[in-house]
Amino acid sequence: MNNPKYGLVWRKASYSSAEGQNCVEVASLPDGGHAVRDSKHPDEAVLTFSASEWNAFIKGVKDGEFG
Repeated sequence: MNNPKYGLVWRKASYSSAEGQNCVEVASLPDGGHAVRDSKHPDEAVLTFSASEWNAFIKGVKDGEFG
């Protein structure tokens, strides 16, 4: 999903529910980082992460760090 306001291309997380509830969308940033938003409120707060922060998060997920 494109959002011209931020100039980003958003994609819905694969674990988001089919009913559209509890959906998270992620967009790649030009500097290699990522942005995350709540798809139910796309014009509200966007969290941004540097490339190193994002890579640490992905590693933690793969290592089972979050349960």
